[in-house]
Amino acid sequence: MEQKRYERLGETVWSGRLENGLSIYVDVKPGFHKTFAFFATNYGGIDMRFCLDGQWQETPAGVAHFLEHKMFDTKDGNALQVLSANGASPNAFTSSAITGYYFESTQGFEENLRTLLSFVSVPWFTQESVDKEQGIIGQEIQMIEDDPEWRSYNELLAALYDHHPIRVSVAGSRESISHITADTLYACHKAFYDPANMVLCVAGDVDPERVAALAREILPAVGAPAIPRDYGGPEAPKAAHPIRELEMAVSTPLFQLGFKADPAPHGQEHLRQELTGDLLCEVLAGSSSPLYAKLYREGLINKDFSGGYAAYPGCAFLSFGGESRDPAAVRDAVLSEAARLAREGVDEALFLRLKKASYGAAVRGLNSFEYVCIQMAQDHFAGADHMDFPAVYESIRKEDVEDALRRWCVPERAAMAVIRPKEGV
Repeated sequence: MEQKRYERLGETVWSGRLENGLSIYVDVKPGFHKTFAFFATNYGGIDMRFCLDGQWQETPAGVAHFLEHKMFDTKDGNALQVLSANGASPNAFTSSAITGYYFESTQGFEENLRTLLSFVSVPWFTQESVDKEQGIIGQEIQMIEDDPEWRSYNELLAALYDHHPIRVSVAGSRESISHITADTLYACHKAFYDPANMVLCVAGDVDPERVAALAREILPAVGAPAIPRDYGGPEAPKAAHPIRELEMAVSTPLFQLGFKADPAPHGQEHLRQELTGDLLCEVLAGSSSPLYAKLYREGLINKDFSGGYAAYPGCAFLSFGGESRDPAAVRDAVLSEAARLAREGVDEALFLRLKKASYGAAVRGLNSFEYVCIQMAQDHFAGADHMDFPAVYESIRKEDVEDALRRWCVPERAAMAVIRPKEGV
């Protein structure tokens, strides 16, 4: 394990790569009682087509999320109960790109870490338990499909992208998960829950060498080669569909407006594009922007309006959304403001103020052990070092934001999803 001191942040991170390929990051926090451990695999909802043992596999939508649910089952019981009984607060999540398992605790760190590494690395499924879980996750899918905000976001991705699997729900559908078997789960665990495809991030007053020793003791000694994946080839720059609309039981229309960005490169440029994209969202329609004030004053948006940048393998986009009595008017106003900024440029004072605020928010995020570990893991899979964000912020100029705005925030790259009130409800 090697130590690196980030003087500007006052952070010390130990990192290393074990013989089996597992990467480890430990953000040492002297004097703190709380510890947080995050064990993640570079595998998410978009990874439905991959090559395992020389054969291309096509898996149903929702397998990564389903596997996350089932990984807590062990031959001896349930890992959630074991961790909770030992004073830990455990949980997990699946995104489009990664699946992560974690716990927070103030005692019993080593025992809890042993449990975490053990149950994530040793799968145990039966067809009976898989069949039972299909009913449970089917109910969860029904709940999110009844959520207008989730539907608007998912419809936006389906409008922006023609074939990239980001347009498919991470949870899948009740029909797609009905095709998942125990063999499906074992195959996906073999493909992606390999130490060489995983990262362990810890924050707290712990011994980095001890963390590495426990990982060596519990995990397989040898890692496997990287698994080839297929996301369907490059997407065209323009949005696949300008608009998608649904009717649901809402009192006011909900909308998501998106712009298809260039896929983020691997490496530190990935972090630079992410921070540039976030700044672009703030400049264009953030809560301190002139456009936000105008739309709010005219009653076209409310305080729940927000936006942000997101990137996954093979795709990236900007999105803005909330409630509005006239979503089309909001879309037209955003496009008009983007065209104005492309012509006239971004106000220098506004840019510097927003850049300072964005940097401050990133620094404050370091107070959260959970934020630190998840960001380190996500940036690791993208080939970037999250703790280098101060230097990256420094390198971003007003012209960089303007260039991204001129390329991305144009009508042909724009798409909108609208959830309208259902008639008669």
